[in-house]
Amino acid sequence: MDLVKRTAVNWVFFTVGLMILALGISMMIKGRMMGVGPWDVLAIGLFKNFGLTIGTWSILIGLAIVAVTMGATRKIPKLGTVLNMVLIGVFIDIFNFVLPDIQSFAGQIVIFVAGLFVYAYGIGLYVSPQMGAGPRDGLMLFLVERSGLSIRTVRSIIEVTVAVLGWLLGGPVGAGTVIVAFGTGLIAQQSIPQCRALLERVLAEKGGTPPAVRF
Repeated sequence: MDLVKRTAVNWVFFTVGLMILALGISMMIKGRMMGVGPWDVLAIGLFKNFGLTIGTWSILIGLAIVAVTMGATRKIPKLGTVLNMVLIGVFIDIFNFVLPDIQSFAGQIVIFVAGLFVYAYGIGLYVSPQMGAGPRDGLMLFLVERSGLSIRTVRSIIEVTVAVLGWLLGGPVGAGTVIVAFGTGLIAQQSIPQCRALLERVLAEKGGTPPAVRF
């Protein structure tokens, strides 16, 4: 496989991963009676106080995290990081508009739980080709490397902190918020290497070799 084709495969994984991740977020938002994920608690809290859209606040939060991470690492973010910051916010607003509202509590539980798994596997897909981790996951991976803690532990600490801040701004916190805070890291611990293995198989079949990933 030549360089152009390998790059194309990597970008497909990356872009599809972002779409799936955003779909998972929107599914969890539709399961609103369960509460929403920590980052969405923050985005919704900001939305309630200052207007704009949830997706727009997702972009602005990502911009702030990129600035902090760039200052800590002294590294310019990759193109994929910038695209992640913008595209996820756009996809969230699109899926929030397209997906129907779920009225029954049972239906909201189902879409919320499904959304959590969709979200975690979206993370795995877009992180695998290393086109640039998103602002939130870039922060997570940076802290994992510096602290020596597991992905699950670091992810949980970050999301609990964010949920508290969002709650103070009036964002909706419920049982689902706790589930996302602790469950995402647990699932991502499995989804990232699984999606990485899938990418390696695809590239191997085409005669390519993916870049190394550290966990």
